[in-house]
Order: sequence, then C-alpha cells, then structure tokens
Amino acid sequence: MPTTSLVTGGSGFVACHLVQQLLEAGDTVHATVRSLRNELKLRPLRQLQQRHGARLQLFEADLLAPGSFDRAMADCSVVHHVASPFMLPEKIKDGRREMLEPALQGTRNVLGSVERTPSVRRVVMTSTVGAIFGDYADVLQMKNATLSEACFNTSSTLDNNPYHYAKTEAEKEAWRLCEAQQRWRLVTINPGMILGPSLTPGSESGSLFLLDEMLKGYFFYGMPDLSLTTVDVREVAQAHVQAARREEAHGRYILAERQMLSFVDISKLLREVHHRPWLLPRHQIPDLLVRLIGPLFGLTQDYIRKHLGIRFAVDNHRSIAELGIVYRPVRETLVDHYRSWAAQRAIPAARA
Repeated sequence: MPTTSLVTGGSGFVACHLVQQLLEAGDTVHATVRSLRNELKLRPLRQLQQRHGARLQLFEADLLAPGSFDRAMADCSVVHHVASPFMLPEKIKDGRREMLEPALQGTRNVLGSVERTPSVRRVVMTSTVGAIFGDYADVLQMKNATLSEACFNTSSTLDNNPYHYAKTEAEKEAWRLCEAQQRWRLVTINPGMILGPSLTPGSESGSLFLLDEMLKGYFFYGMPDLSLTTVDVREVAQAHVQAARREEAHGRYILAERQMLSFVDISKLLREVHHRPWLLPRHQIPDLLVRLIGPLFGLTQDYIRKHLGIRFAVDNHRSIAELGIVYRPVRETLVDHYRSWAAQRAIPAARA
C-alpha cells in the first residue's frame, strides 16, 4: 500500500535512487536536504518533482540541529535515515567533527523527531558492513571466516578508520533508542562498497569516486592485492523499500555480493568500456613489494598486515530470502558506474 515516507539526505548517492524507487512505487515522499538553494544537487529531485508533482516535497534539515526534522517528518509512517557523510580515509582531517558528530548526533536528532511524530511506525537506516568489522582480518575470526550480521565492529577508533567507527556508534545508538520504546521498529541496511550510476552530478559520496584514481590511470603499472565487498546502489535502495514494506523485516541486513572483488578484477571488467583501456592496471603488484613501498603511498604496515591478500565470504542470504533482493551482475554495476563517472567529466564512454 502507498504510504508517506521521509528520506533524509535526499540529494545523496543512495537517497536519490531511494526517492525515485519510492515515487515509482506510489509513495508520497518527503525528502530533506541541507540547502534548498543548491540547485546543482537538487537537479535530479526537481526532475522527479516535475514527473511526480506534489508527491515529492523537499525540506531543509540539519543533522546537527535538534528538531530540524520535525516538520519534514509530519504525517510520515516510515523514515528512511540515509543522511550521513562518507569520505575516503585520506580525505578525513578531523574524524570527530567530520564523521562522528554528524553520524551519531544526526541519528539522535532524526530519532528524536521520530519520538515526537506519532505516525511513524518503521525506521530503516543505512549503516554499513563497516559497522560489522573494522579490518578485514577481523572477519577471519568470525564463524567460518564469513561476514555475518551477528557481529559489531570493535576494532575501529577515531584514529583508526573513523568512518567505520562513526557508523558503528551511530547504529548502536539507533538500536539502543529503539529498544527503549514500543511504537516504532528499526531495520538497518548494512551495505558493502556502494557502486553504480549516480543520479546527481552534485554527489559528494566517496563511493562514486572510490575508483577515481584508478580510472584516471594513476595505477596503470599495477595494483596491490586488495579487495572490496561491493553492491549496486539500486539494490541498496530496493532493500530500503522492501525493509519498509515487509512487516516481517527485522534486524540487520548485509547488502553485498557473496564474493569480494580485487582491484585487478575490477580493472579487467572496466577495460571493456574505458575510453583509454591501456590506462587501467593489468597486473597485481607482488605482496613483498607492497610491504616495502606501501608506506610511501600512505599504506601503514598495520593496514597492510590486516588487509593485503585477505578475502572472505559474505553471508547475504537474509537480504535475498527476506527482502527479495536479486543481485544484478557485477559487470553491469561497474559498467554503469564507469559511464556515470565519465559523464560527469564529459568523457565519451565506449559501448559495452
């Protein structure tokens, strides 16, 4: 049944896809943004308003301002809390100010508004697999060396991977606040690295530009044996929709492919469509060489020890069985990711 849903951070990478899917499903959507004056970031939402009219309403809200979400949340039965900054580690200068405060205080402020809005019955929150583990080596200590929803990250700190630490603290706080009341229920979506096409040219998501340096050809000589858990942004949005729609949905849901992808795997798939395929790495740098020269490129020996050459299986069966997610081929995700990246730079993309 159509409902009225709030999406926080509506102009973001994931949230834009979520707003689109909710509107296509017949919902009325209230979307919050930091500023109604940033027309570049608002462009895809304005286009959705043109197609869907008054069923999409935009509101300004600030994650750090108590009560900021009250007006946008009025009459909503579902809240999709997606807003939270994601920056690549090398871009973070102040982990507390840039990561922890907006993630943790933002979650408290959104759920404070939920407490003041009697119509809300379900909250679906974007977390991350980084709230389950801090370093890849952590997963090797889990049952069958397989990533599962049963664990919480205990190794990240403000100094060691502040993004994972901030998301862990925010998710734990959301569960604490949920368990303190009876009216609304919480579901968390814990995605791997989110890739795929961006609907907004103003997106600041670290996900969209994760592969930026590789796509520019900076690593044509080769890549270390480092791997990623990956998921398509459209599947993450669909998981949000289904977690709100399905009454039986509960707990945490990993959204990620069962098998990790190495950067060399990714490069091989992208060479088919890259406008200058010779710029993409074909070879894996020997581990010994990475250990010797990695620190010159910002890779500490501790990071190398806990990530290099480590792959683990991912248990995503709950997302498939309980949310009905059908994971599209990873090649499709990567091709669409590249074409989105190229379009933002006005680069003609080769045909796949």
